[in-house]
Amino acid sequence: MADATTPAAAPELSALITCYFEEKTIEEFHARLSSALERSGRSYEIIFVNDGSTDRTFEKLEAIFAADNRVSAVLDLFRNAGQPAAVTAAIGEARGRVMLSMDSDLQLAPEDLPLLLQEYDKGYDVVSGYREHRKDSLFRTLPSLIANIIMRKASGTQLSDFGCTFKLYNAKLIRAFDFGPQTIFNPVTVIAKAQRCMEVPVSHAPRKHGKSGWTFKKLWNYQMDQIVVLTDKPFQYLALLAIVFAMLFLGRVLLDYITPFSILDRVTNGLLLNVLVIVFLVLLGGISLVGEFTIRSFILTRQAPKYIVREILKR
Repeated sequence: MADATTPAAAPELSALITCYFEEKTIEEFHARLSSALERSGRSYEIIFVNDGSTDRTFEKLEAIFAADNRVSAVLDLFRNAGQPAAVTAAIGEARGRVMLSMDSDLQLAPEDLPLLLQEYDKGYDVVSGYREHRKDSLFRTLPSLIANIIMRKASGTQLSDFGCTFKLYNAKLIRAFDFGPQTIFNPVTVIAKAQRCMEVPVSHAPRKHGKSGWTFKKLWNYQMDQIVVLTDKPFQYLALLAIVFAMLFLGRVLLDYITPFSILDRVTNGLLLNVLVIVFLVLLGGISLVGEFTIRSFILTRQAPKYIVREILKR
């Protein structure tokens, strides 16, 4: 018989749940998620992270922790660090062979979990939900559309809805990156290393309470991270563009020597001005990319933590 110091057996499934101003939804979410996990027939644990909410979210999470021994940890961050950072904090406490990520705002339905598990059991390493009938405003969906294009390029996959947090991951994939306070979880980099990915439609409801932690500034910074992940590709595209224009210019010069026919035989001041503006904008874009990469490389060398845990309840 195991003594009190023997660690509990690792569960099959770790649910990583981030919370931001969810005092009005967290109890219902916990009840619905627990029910869905119980019906799955798998051993599981739930890890909640309060991402700097200043309402009663953490207070309610404390009560949930006391009442449900399947909640293995509750973390409270000093301030709002963003969803990827909150997921990272949960990863540090997760013991399962499969990791489930999900928001607690009830826009996504825990009852859809069997849809993801069904595909995961077929041998996929990442199963992502996609919001087939998304209930967000154009202010949210339009930037998301652009972001998904960037993240498809960055990951080399055809997933259509990276912003949907309802995902199952093979835990080996996530642990291989050794995510922590200095290296934040990035689903794009994880998915890029998984050859076997599948996407399934999940339901989506309008937000009834609380507020989203995503602002335009946070979304912009996040997408800059994805572009930096591409690293050499933006510069390859710029180099290719420069070579194409150089070849076109060379072709025009050679054409003047071998045939009386010429392209743009009369170069006007207006044309020169347009060319200069285009060249300036291309150069400015290239310099901005180099600057962004340099600044982010400098930030990484500082090793400042992206989040700090104020309090942790743990079994």
